Amino acid sequence: MKSFVMKLAVMVFLLVGLVACSSANESSQSEPEGHDESGEQSANETEATDLDHVTLTWYMIGTPQPDLELVMEEVNAYTEEKINATVDLRMLDWGEYDERMQVITTSGEAYDIAFTSSWANNYALNARRGAFLELNDLLDEHGQEMKELIDPAFLEGAQVDGKLYAVPTNKEVGQQAVLSFNNELVEKHNLDLSSVHSLADLEPLLAVIKEEESDVTPIATFDAYLPFDSILQEEMPFAFRLEGNTNEVINKYEEDITMETLKTMHDYYKKGYIRPDAATSTDSWPLETPNWFVRKELYQPYAELIWTRTAGYEIATRPLHEPYIFNNSVTGSMQAISATSKNPERAMMFLNLLNSDPYLRNLLDKGIEGVHYEELEDGTINDLPARVERYNMPSFAIGNQLILKLYEDDPQDKWEAFEAFNESAIPSPALGFYFDSNPVRTEIAAISNVTSEFSPALLKGAVDPEEYLPLFNDKLNEAGLQKVIDEMQRQFDEWQELNQ
Repeated sequence: MKSFVMKLAVMVFLLVGLVACSSANESSQSEPEGHDESGEQSANETEATDLDHVTLTWYMIGTPQPDLELVMEEVNAYTEEKINATVDLRMLDWGEYDERMQVITTSGEAYDIAFTSSWANNYALNARRGAFLELNDLLDEHGQEMKELIDPAFLEGAQVDGKLYAVPTNKEVGQQAVLSFNNELVEKHNLDLSSVHSLADLEPLLAVIKEEESDVTPIATFDAYLPFDSILQEEMPFAFRLEGNTNEVINKYEEDITMETLKTMHDYYKKGYIRPDAATSTDSWPLETPNWFVRKELYQPYAELIWTRTAGYEIATRPLHEPYIFNNSVTGSMQAISATSKNPERAMMFLNLLNSDPYLRNLLDKGIEGVHYEELEDGTINDLPARVERYNMPSFAIGNQLILKLYEDDPQDKWEAFEAFNESAIPSPALGFYFDSNPVRTEIAAISNVTSEFSPALLKGAVDPEEYLPLFNDKLNEAGLQKVIDEMQRQFDEWQELNQ
């Protein structure tokens, strides 16, 4: 799962990192937005004159960039003026971030801020371990500006046992799986996407591509979408239903819809719509190579434009479900303050500035105007070669997306569309419930091993579910599945009583 999630993270980074946004009236680098021409100072600026200088250590996920030091010189000049602090930003590459942060945490190393999420530097686990500071009071004291900007669903859904331990990135709060299509092939064969609402609806389209396009794999390898709110990793069996009895912890591999979906995937596999080595292949299916017809993605407003820009050809999408707010969507990108921080107040002041000041947010994200990007007369921007080659940062991981500058070809209503998308998202009944796995660690480890053995082939259609699902479920039960479900149900019932 880690390798899959990291590949997914890299794809999201490549796609989202190419997009930026904000209002058309933002100031240039020579007149930063954060400066008040009236001469009045913000609360943080007033405090800065009375504060001793500190250096904040910040660990961030992502490939180290050649121009990071150059940009950080500009960043530090600005933060020193604002909060009398400079920032030592340490980038750790995608594949090593999780392991390195585990070592740093275990060693007790003093640092100030770190990227955390549901998929890297595990948020809930580290919060319960005491690795992260509880932020409720700090947020009220030094984070009011960003608190007003962050969607309340993030701040509420990310609380572990009633407390917030990291600042969520303000972006799309809902999670929506979509099928994305190579639209060149759609138009070439005059295919109708309007009738596609599920995996099963793809069959007639896939048949055409298989028959007519010998150099194209109809389905770029993906795990089948299953309509549940997963409690641990996506492929693990533990979940809540999204319809019907939503308060019961279930084994999703025993549900009828799972069998039906996996039978469809296996049928596609047998017909040659899925590559033969799907269960073991590490091919990331880069968008730039148009050797595929359909794939599964997670959506955000106007994502098809991002994917089209990355691919170099048009991408079209069809939703598989309404957007839902899950724990892993509200904790998909966050910044925590370490329990070892010697300057937690200043760390919060920096995060407040980062998430509320468009000049600083765009500087860290896009680099230096005239070096890494150009700003047009209408306030929109275009990347310069140095941005792509020397400062391609993981935009989604840094902070508030909704104060970024718009690209020239971005829709002018992009951030309004994000707000509408977030308002339409349906909260999962289990939003805010974070399972404590300590009482059943042994069983979960055994179940994880069984899941790793069976789920890749099943979810990608490579084996017959009528044969392998019963065997998989037998192995799960032998590994202690029911004991874990009982413990999850007990904790969930207690959580519900406290949060009604």
